[in-house]
Amino acid sequence: MRNYEVMYIIRPEVEQEAVQAIVDKYNGIIENGGGEVTKTDIIGKRRLAYEIEKRIREGIYVLVDFSATPEVVNEMDRVMKIQDEILRFMVVKKEVA
Repeated sequence: MRNYEVMYIIRPEVEQEAVQAIVDKYNGIIENGGGEVTKTDIIGKRRLAYEIEKRIREGIYVLVDFSATPEVVNEMDRVMKIQDEILRFMVVKKEVA
């Protein structure tokens, strides 16, 4: 298994309970695929570096450290692309120093 880090931005109008449900959903994808979530940090609502769709200026940031196989990362990537609540996301493979 490899170590990864994913940061995703949730739409700002999503309620706090729904934010937790989204975080649990993605952590579940990792764990159901045989991976392990090391750390989950809901950073909260922050101003975006640039506007999205000329109207969205804020987003709820979430950072997750995990270890999993590349297949799990591909599945999470596929699901994030079709979820309307996710504005942006990035998965990065962490190098072991």
